[in-house]
Amino acid sequence: MDRPNLMKEFWSFLMENKKWWLIPIVLVILLLAVLVFLGGSPAAPFIYTLF
Repeated sequence: MDRPNLMKEFWSFLMENKKWWLIPIVLVILLLAVLVFLGGSPAAPFIYTLF
């Protein structure tokens, strides 16, 4: 049996239920997660100059 991955399942949820307003929320959460991850890396000084 082929299990759908998280992205396929999320996309099918959006298509079936017309929950398009969730896309910006998920994108902002992912962007914040990337910033937190990079904040603890050697790239942190470059991120802090953006703000």
